[in-house]
Amino acid sequence: MSARPSARDRLLDAAESVLFSDGIRATPVDELLRQADVSPATMYAHFGSKDALVAQALRRRLGSWREVWDAHVLAASDDVSRLLALFDALAAYREGRTTRWCAFLATAAEHTAQEDEVADAVASDTALLTERLLHLARPLAGARAQELADEILLVYNGTLASFLRGAPTSAVAIGRRLAESAIQTHLSGAGGRP
Repeated sequence: MSARPSARDRLLDAAESVLFSDGIRATPVDELLRQADVSPATMYAHFGSKDALVAQALRRRLGSWREVWDAHVLAASDDVSRLLALFDALAAYREGRTTRWCAFLATAAEHTAQEDEVADAVASDTALLTERLLHLARPLAGARAQELADEILLVYNGTLASFLRGAPTSAVAIGRRLAESAIQTHLSGAGGRP
């Protein structure tokens, strides 16, 4: 018989399963407490507020997303595959998850405060995406790496939005193809390689 997860982990699991599917504002604290089977005092002892719970759930999600993306980048055999690993990682990461779309984009849409721990968690996801994509685009696009990284990020964001819309149904595959097309445009525009 496995041990029951800690109250803190149950709260994070509840946040993961409810907040990013049903919405942060739409989910009352009582629902989180019910899902986690904890008292209000327990939640406030661990996190201090609903926003702090949201921020920590986002940080935990970012950590697990980074691990999946890291693994796909490391498994890639060339520079093009390393940049496209974003989409391979997204397909793998979404397996078995019930969230409607991206927890970070959903939070950014709902949470308008610019300077607090929730905004910091969203900014951390943005920083990971922008910095890593730029790093991975450099070997392919040289001086135009920022342009390529921005194009890939825009395709990625569109792919994530497609999950919310439910169309197209093969958003990851289409997003990957569009990203590959952008890469090929940069490679041919640079005479094959920068």
